[in-house]
Amino acid sequence: MARKDHAHPKSRRWLALLLVLGAAVAAIGWYELFREEPQNLDGVEAYYRYGSIGTEQEEGLPYWVWRVLPEVFPQHLPGDGEDAGYAALGVVWEEGEPTPVGFSRKTIGFPRIGINCAACHTATYRTAPEAERRIVPAGPHQTFDPQAYLRFLGDAAADPDFTADTLLAAIEEETELSWLDRLLYRFLIIPRTRDGLLEQAERFTWTDDRPRWGPGRIDPFNPVKFHPDLLALDPAEDDTIGNSDIMPLWAMDEQEGYALHWDGLNDSLTEVVLSGAIGDGARPDSLPVESLGELETYLRDLAPPPYPFDSPDRQMAARGEALFEEHCASCHGPEGGCTGTVIPQSEVGTDRHRLEMWTAESAERYNAYAEDYPWDFDAFVKTDGYVAKPLTGIWLRAPYLHNGSVPTVEDLLRPAEERPAVFYRGYDVYHPERLGFIHAGEEAERHGFRYDTAEPGNGNQGHEYGTELPTEDRDALVEYLKTL
Repeated sequence: MARKDHAHPKSRRWLALLLVLGAAVAAIGWYELFREEPQNLDGVEAYYRYGSIGTEQEEGLPYWVWRVLPEVFPQHLPGDGEDAGYAALGVVWEEGEPTPVGFSRKTIGFPRIGINCAACHTATYRTAPEAERRIVPAGPHQTFDPQAYLRFLGDAAADPDFTADTLLAAIEEETELSWLDRLLYRFLIIPRTRDGLLEQAERFTWTDDRPRWGPGRIDPFNPVKFHPDLLALDPAEDDTIGNSDIMPLWAMDEQEGYALHWDGLNDSLTEVVLSGAIGDGARPDSLPVESLGELETYLRDLAPPPYPFDSPDRQMAARGEALFEEHCASCHGPEGGCTGTVIPQSEVGTDRHRLEMWTAESAERYNAYAEDYPWDFDAFVKTDGYVAKPLTGIWLRAPYLHNGSVPTVEDLLRPAEERPAVFYRGYDVYHPERLGFIHAGEEAERHGFRYDTAEPGNGNQGHEYGTELPTEDRDALVEYLKTL
């Protein structure tokens, strides 16, 4: 007769207790590390400035670690120490906000911080050195230096003082952590953050052999091309330079059907918004597609601010308008036959490097990247030139050309050999007469980045349209451009 085995009642109780404890630990772990809380921002403009685009989980940092890094590692910030904290990197921080414009704070288990579109696409300007800094959503950022920001994070992580003891002591000066949070920060969050930042720094070593971006510029697609989890091209076999001036995102409705980006590599605003979020660190399964759709609608209708100085001379502006219609409207006017189209580089003559950065293979891989998702990419192409853009808000889009190599409109209307060979960019005090930012002199040098047009990718040649006009006609044209 077979003998029946009966589990001892005490063993069953221990097993049940272990299961309960395991479930409790799993629940606490999920709550402390992975629960996702809504941001509850007030409207689409607040979302543009501070909303999550899905970057926090993969590329985000623990907010409190990020918050104390400038205090703990000021020696790794650029500049002479006049600008404290992240201001040394050119970010714009509105009073009372927990993050700068363009940085999102979102709780995924614990507070995290990520970058969104506004980090690069938010202009600032001052009408005088002592004047209040004005913030313009969707304009091209003139002061933020994304490359310096990445290097600061990498240098901080490589510092021997990047330890749990050092960072927790600084965090406790800012906020009160629970005993469980302190344990998680000490043994998990801070060590993992250090490893992640060192991995990120290693991933960007390809930038060491290329000219610096500087404030207001970024290489928009090489970081995506060379990311091992994205397009996965090899920087050792690709020495292209994509350094580009940051573009405005306002009035996108008037660009419906136009080629977008500097080289027209895509004509779908929806794909540009989604791929921009991926470029900032989001992944296909973290993209807030519905929120980004609302953001797209916001950008379609958003208008740039009017020229903020004295009203343009009406008579002179009228003369300039006639000159614009004769010399510029075919490529930059709303009804221009070439407006929004790609002008061959051989014709426009501007620096080739940005064009060569984007390859047919890059376009093919990007179109295949998200083929398993309902918002699939299929509009990326390779072109042979640069797009003739509408000039809406042109007064606030300095410096000019796709690589930001010409500081003012006045300089752009001069032959290339008469344009500044070296100037300073990143100082946001405006020069109204020249239609651009102050780019020379002691203050510009102290606050700006030295831009040398002799470096690869920085060439200021080409686009010599209108340069043959007499001085009085060029002045009239500048007066009219103030009204756009």
